[in-house]
This record gives sequence, C-alpha cells and structure tokens, in this order.
Amino acid sequence: MKTFVYLVLLIVCSCMAAGAAVAGIPVAHPNIVLTTRDAALIRASLGRYPLFDAQYNELKSSVDKAIAQPIDVPIPVDAAGYTHGRHKQNYKDMYGAGLLYSITGEARYASFVRTMLLRYAMVYPTLGNHPAGNGPAPGRLFWQTLNEAVWLVNVAQAYDCVYEWIPAHERATIESQLLRPMATFFSVDHARELDRIHNHGTWTAAAVGMLGYAMRDQSLVDLALYGTRKDKTGGFFRQLDLLFSPDGFYLEGPYYMRYAMEPFYLFAQAVENNQPELHIFEYRDRLLKKAVYCGIQLTTSSGQFFPINDALKEKTYETPEFVIALDMAFRQYGADPALLGIARRQKSVMISGAGLTIARALSASGSAVMFPYASVEFTDGPDGERGGIGILRSGINEDQETLLMKYAGHGKEHGHFDALTFVFYDQNRDIVQDYGAARFLNVEQKFGGRYLPETQSYARQTIAHNTVTVDERSQHDANQDAADEHSAVRHFFSTEDPAFQIMSAVDSGSTSGVWMQRTMAMVTDTRLRKPVVIDIVRIVSAAEHQYDLPFYYLGQLIGTNVSLKAHDTEQHPMGTSNGYQHLWNEAEGTASGTVRISWLAGARYYSLLSAADSNTTVYCTRIGANDPNFNLRHDPGVMLRTHGPTATFASVLEPHGVWDGTMEISEDAYPNMTGVRVAASTSEGTVVDITGKGGLHWVMMVTHRAASATARHTIAAHDTVYTWTGNAALKK
Repeated sequence: MKTFVYLVLLIVCSCMAAGAAVAGIPVAHPNIVLTTRDAALIRASLGRYPLFDAQYNELKSSVDKAIAQPIDVPIPVDAAGYTHGRHKQNYKDMYGAGLLYSITGEARYASFVRTMLLRYAMVYPTLGNHPAGNGPAPGRLFWQTLNEAVWLVNVAQAYDCVYEWIPAHERATIESQLLRPMATFFSVDHARELDRIHNHGTWTAAAVGMLGYAMRDQSLVDLALYGTRKDKTGGFFRQLDLLFSPDGFYLEGPYYMRYAMEPFYLFAQAVENNQPELHIFEYRDRLLKKAVYCGIQLTTSSGQFFPINDALKEKTYETPEFVIALDMAFRQYGADPALLGIARRQKSVMISGAGLTIARALSASGSAVMFPYASVEFTDGPDGERGGIGILRSGINEDQETLLMKYAGHGKEHGHFDALTFVFYDQNRDIVQDYGAARFLNVEQKFGGRYLPETQSYARQTIAHNTVTVDERSQHDANQDAADEHSAVRHFFSTEDPAFQIMSAVDSGSTSGVWMQRTMAMVTDTRLRKPVVIDIVRIVSAAEHQYDLPFYYLGQLIGTNVSLKAHDTEQHPMGTSNGYQHLWNEAEGTASGTVRISWLAGARYYSLLSAADSNTTVYCTRIGANDPNFNLRHDPGVMLRTHGPTATFASVLEPHGVWDGTMEISEDAYPNMTGVRVAASTSEGTVVDITGKGGLHWVMMVTHRAASATARHTIAAHDTVYTWTGNAALKK
C-alpha cells in the first residue's frame, strides 16, 4: 500500500513538474535575472576579480547602511524631492539586499526586504493618484507610471531572491496588498501604457512580466509578452518589432535607447531563464545584440550619446542602464574583446552572472581592445524604410572628428522637428551642437525635474537645430501626429574612399510644397591638418519663401569678414513664435561673396565659410530671449537667411590651427579655405567651387536625380561643362 501511495505521489509530482516546465515556470528561486547557479558562482569568485569585488563591496556597504537605519515609506507628495528620492532609494536598497541574500545566505538581508515590502503593503492600498502627477498616466508612488514601473522591475527581482525565505502567509499579504494591485494598476488601469510602443511601454511590460515570473503567474507573463489582449498587438514582442530597425536603431533616439536597453535586456534574461523555448535572444536576427553595438556607435568616442531628440547631453555609456545591457550582451552573444574596451571605461559591472563574466574577462585581458568606432549608417523604422542616421568619422578615438546627419523618423513623443539636421564633434567636444532637451533631471526647483516648457517652445522647434526653417514655421507646424507619418528619405551613403566620405538625404514632406536635399561630406587633404566638412543644401519650391539656416557653434567668436551691426544697447527676439521668440538678435549684416565666421573651441580654431549673394543676411544669435526663469543655456549661433522659390546653401567647416593658453601659443588662427561659390544648381545637380591658400581648388558635384553609382551627369554653366559619374564627385 505504501509503495502504491509513493508511486501515485511520484506520478503526481512528475506531472506537476512537467506542467510547470510546459508553462515555463521553474521551481527554484531566484530565477528572473540572478539565478541560483549564478549566486553560487559569485559566492565562489569573491576576492578574485578586482572590478567585481569593488562593485560587490560598494553594494554591501550601501545596503548595510540602509538596513541599519529606520525604514521610511513616506506618503508621496513631490515629483523630485524627498519622497520621490526615498521611494527610489528604497527599491535600490531592496534590490541590493535581495542580491546579497542570494549570494551570502544571510537572513538579515531577506528580513530587510520582507519588512520593507510589508510596509509598502500597508501604504499602497491607501494611495490614489500622485498629487504631483500630470498627463494621462500619473503613478501612485511616483508622479508618472514610468517611475513606478522602474520601481517594480527592481522589486520583482528582490522578491524573487527572498521569495522562499518569506513565510507563505506574509507572501500572501505582500502579493494581495501590494504586488497584484500594482500589476492590475499597470495592466488594467493603465493598459495603454503596457501596450504602448514607447520606452514607457517597455518598462511597464518588463515590470509586469518579471513580477509574473517571481510569483509564478504565467497569465501576467503572457500579458507582458503579448499585450493586454494577449494577441501580440501590444506588449514586449510588439515593442521589439516596432521600436527597432533591422540595424538595431531605436525609434526614439540614442538617449532613450540607452534608457530602454535595461528593461529590454532584463526582461529578455527573465524570459530566457524561464521560457527558453521562446529563443528571445535570437529574436529578429539577434536584434538585442545589434542594439548594443548600434548604441555604442551612437556615442562620441568619449562615450557621450548623440543628443538626438529629447536628450540630456551629460549621458554617456557609463550610465547604469547601458552597463547592464553591455554586460548581458557580452555573456549572451560571445566574449567580443571590443566590448571590453567600453567595459573598462564604464568602470562598473552589474552584480550578476553577466557582470562576473565581464569582470573575469577584464582581469584576464590586460589592456582591452578599443571599440572600433566607424563611419556607419543606421536605417530607421521596423522595416528599415523610414530614413536613418548617417555618421562619418575620421581620426583616432582620442581626437576624432565625427559628423552626424539625421534623416530618421520623428521619434514619437520625444521627437524633434529637425529633418536633415546635423551635429559635429572634434576634440571630444561639441563644435556644432544640438541643444538636446530643456530639462534639469530630478532638480526639484526646475519644474519638479520634469521637461521644462522650453523643451516644447524652443528645443523641439526646427529653428533650434542646424537645419533649414521655412517662413519661420517649424516642420509639420510642430504637429507630432503629422511628423510621425513622415520621414526624410535616404539618398546615398558612401565611405568607400576614406578621403571623401559622403552622405545625402531628401525631405519633401516636412513643409508643404518645399523639397530639400542635404549632402554632407568629410574630406581629407594632405595640405590640411584636419579633414573639413562640405555641406550643400538645395531647396526647391514653386512659391517664394524665407529660408533660415542656423549653425549653433560652441566657442568664442574671434572673427568674421561680414560687416555686422551689433545691437549692443537694445536687443529684440528674432521672432514671436516657433522658437524664434527665444533667440536674441545680437548683430546682423548683409553678405556678398563668401561669408566667414571663425571661433575658438578648446585647443583649436574653427571657421565656417558659406557661399552668399546680396540676398543673404547674416545674423549672430544667442539663445535665452523670453526666458524669465533662466531655463535655457545662453549659447551662440550664426544664421544665414535668404529668400526665393529656390535656394542653395553651400558651406565648408574647417578645423585649423592650435591654441595653447598655458604656453601662449597661437598658430594658424585663419582658415586655409578662402572661398565657397555655388557654380551651378539645377534639377540635375549642384556644383560648388571651393578655393584655398596655396592654390588649393576643389570642385564638388552632387546629383539631385535618383541615386545611382553608375549614372553619368552633365551640367553646363557660365561656359563651363561639369561632368561626373555616380552620385557625387570631388575634383581637386
């Protein structure tokens, strides 16, 4: 009889185990990101790898300090003050304590997590919408649901780590009073957020899904993976499908790509650990691997993310979110030595099996290989057909010129109206900048740390960017829905000749009735110390328009050949709306011939030379008008203005000379380039004549026809016939 009962129990247990395996729910905790196997490996490896030990000891010190203090779970009242910071620190402390319990087995860490969760279980049912919440998705603990999702991503991992230590009746309280109501809040009350194709949606899906794995609730996991209707019209897979191009470029831009990489990788690891049959890391031809490499290429060689769309310019790949993504990619996709160069610069690893893997590799590698920054193009859109980003580079990482042109899609809520804009870096600093976003993150005095009103009134407007504004109106009249339906179109991109790298794109939908093509080249010549940039903008319309092309340089203006009238006693804004109201008109003058503007930045001089005629007005501008709260940086700019149905702006940007204030050295403060002239500009193409010292003479030719590497082009102008084959040519 006993044998029969034993066999029945064995069969039942086997069926339960098989059922759990089919459902993707393993038995052991933890198994979301940190696993029991990883915890054992970490425990055995402590004291062997300096970088990992440093991170571990830092975490232990922080958590030990936290558990020695009284627990505080305050009623939320502010958007970036004490209560916001306290709830943020609480999830960090719980997450760290959960990790330490799994690694050390010390009950005091598990007890801290349990006590904190029980306190939250008392407070959470009493909360309504956050008093500082605004917009359609206010949180309860935080002013927006996004922060609440980040809280739950961390707390789900902490709960997973201590799950088996907490008594069943207390788990029931924590789940019924806190965790399940939060899951309902995200998946029912704010179902739109979970299904949203946006970084908010990714964080929300990851939070619900990771909680589902922690509580062994496959229904929650399926909501997270496939959307609130569980039909893949929303949720994690849909976000993977629509937020990335086949190249790994992220729709919202590099800054928010950096932020979204954490939930994408953490939830993917949870899926891999619990439902390996989904092959999540292989999805879309290893999309998550491509995203990490794309993310690195979308930084300067010093690690600063290009500030495309809403972005804070301080962010680098040392940010914790990207540390997590890089560590996990290194472990998941193979130990690429090139990633170790970035990891060494990050000086940080996550406390996980992935972090241990990269710390071990760093200890064994000696001097890590530097990441191979390259000239590269990334397409945008799920199918790669919504424009893209072109990046041209020249020089070693320590002193690399980098030119980026944006012809990607708008970027949804965080997009800027800036088709065909560009940025230029040298000396590991901004030379011609993108403003980024107007925001002081988590600074309570500045609008609660949220996006300032000037993000909308200035930073997102077309005139805030290095691209053409038509009739002082932003592209798409600053309408996001219209902008999301349109993107510029890639014309061509070529880096086959390192001395003549070139990219071109066309925009024909941002302003009704106006067609625009921008072509930018990086040209190396042995007679010049550094490569120069050639910039050609051709604009065509059937109607008369005003065309403004600004260049937002960073540095000290040192000279110009334009006779400027300085408004040094009374200044007025450049306009009344669409960002113009935030630009002071500091000086202006009428140009004829080549316009030269020179400035000093760092240890080098820079000169912008632009073709001009008697119809061109030059303005010296400065950001900061109509800014009573001093929310904007007061950065300089120069603007070229012309009128007509058609117009062609042709410019050369030349780095030159040396300046050393310590040694009192100034060399070659004047540019080598002396003249820029539009020799011809027709429907066939544009020809630009460029001259310089010592007999330097270039002729740049670019097609406006369909891109073709073999097509032959001919333009006759002023008794001269220009011919070339392919999309563009530079004759020296």
